[in-house]
Amino acid sequence: MSNTANNTMNNTWKIYMLALISFLIGTTQLVIEGTLDKVAASVGVSIAMAGQLITAFSLANAIGTPIVIVAIARMKKPKQLLLSLAILLLGIVSTLALPGFGFLMVSRVVLGVATGLFVVTAYGIAAKLAPAGREVGAMSNITMGYSASLVFGVPIGRIVATAYGWKSIFWGVGILSLLAIFIIVRTIPDMEGEAPVSLNKRLAFLKKPKIAITLGVTFFMFIGYSVINTYITPFLADLMPGIGQEMSVILLALGIASLIGSKLGGFLADRIGTVRTLVGGMAIQVLALVLLSLVHRSVIVTITLLILWMIAVWTFGPTQNFNLVSLAPESSGIMLSLNSSFVQLGFAAGAGIGGITVGALSIMAITWIAAASIAFATIVAAVSSGIASSFLKHVAMKFHNMAA
Repeated sequence: MSNTANNTMNNTWKIYMLALISFLIGTTQLVIEGTLDKVAASVGVSIAMAGQLITAFSLANAIGTPIVIVAIARMKKPKQLLLSLAILLLGIVSTLALPGFGFLMVSRVVLGVATGLFVVTAYGIAAKLAPAGREVGAMSNITMGYSASLVFGVPIGRIVATAYGWKSIFWGVGILSLLAIFIIVRTIPDMEGEAPVSLNKRLAFLKKPKIAITLGVTFFMFIGYSVINTYITPFLADLMPGIGQEMSVILLALGIASLIGSKLGGFLADRIGTVRTLVGGMAIQVLALVLLSLVHRSVIVTITLLILWMIAVWTFGPTQNFNLVSLAPESSGIMLSLNSSFVQLGFAAGAGIGGITVGALSIMAITWIAAASIAFATIVAAVSSGIASSFLKHVAMKFHNMAA
């Protein structure tokens, strides 16, 4: 086997290793959603208040990550990875050692910055390790690793938390993170940093109406997603009192649905177009959530609608990334970074709005709030893309022909 082939194989395994660590990192974000009721009980706060842990994490990820990336842009890539894992360990230690809800909130901020920094840096390293022409595929492996934490990390975390307490999950992640530091030191080659792209240059893209509107659609779509997903465990517990290990099975099913949705999004976008996939997927979400609001006392129907909703949600993710890159192909990295920030801002706003809704109304009201937010995003996307006007013209022509 040639040296080139050997290097390609070695680099492929390094990319998969980064994807595996991304799975580990993603678990620190998503596991709280799967154990929110247990976290709330352990620190003596309400479910609504505990939901703000997701808000703190997401805001730190969305706002803090770009600032840190600009500040350390010239640092060598492996050192950036090690810095992110060091910050992650700091957040884990504070989660485990410091008492009370206030310190836990601070820990979530630290973990939010660490997670964002690691994932963005891993994207860049994966692209450089990949053979020419396969950079996007390498980056998608990092995305898949992070997304897999939703599929497996959340339900496994629920099982572990039920048996040993929710903090045991962070013990496991902390120990594996120490191992990850050793592996990175031994395997990732030196890579120079990049010239920093200033925050002003990044934010300048928001002055372009088409890009700003598209990012706004991302924001409101993920508000709707976060309102439900943040409070999914208390929602299911209210629906099915006394639920035990079945909770983990349902969370696993929803995670698998997210993977199906990601694949389906790309399949549909290639065949019916990006915009139709986005608008159609959001319309299905609204329909599923409205039906969920009306028939939520039927367990089987509720779970079926949640799975349908989750599939539709994740047709949005990769399709919207492609949509944004197509608006500014010469600045694809900045577009993906901005979209990631707006996703996290949507997570934060949704967790906050959901907390207010749960505290002031009831846990079942979150489905209506989510449906309203996604409906607004659907309308904006349809109008801005011209789909709405095309549809109205088509309907008007039909009526005209019928009248004639």
